[in-house]
Amino acid sequence: MLFAFICRDKPGHLQVRLDNRPDHVAFLNGLNAEGTLKFAGPFLDDDGKPCGSLVVVEAADKDAARAVAAADPYAKAGLFATADIQPWNWVFNNPANT
Repeated sequence: MLFAFICRDKPGHLQVRLDNRPDHVAFLNGLNAEGTLKFAGPFLDDDGKPCGSLVVVEAADKDAARAVAAADPYAKAGLFATADIQPWNWVFNNPANT
């Protein structure tokens, strides 16, 4: 099952994001190598600066998805003001359906 992580950064925490980005990217690369990561990228504010994250992973259930989200270096660094984890159905442009 797919799960979307919809995360919003705490205000004024851009430097926390920047400081932890290398570890976050390495974490996502690991998820990608094992086939867990489906896609990911930052939300941008009106100035084009990152202000949150959208990450979609495949996991057995919501508890497994929560464990993946909790292991993200951004989460460990306390970057997110909110982190919503939702089951998600990839309908359009899903490469698995082509």
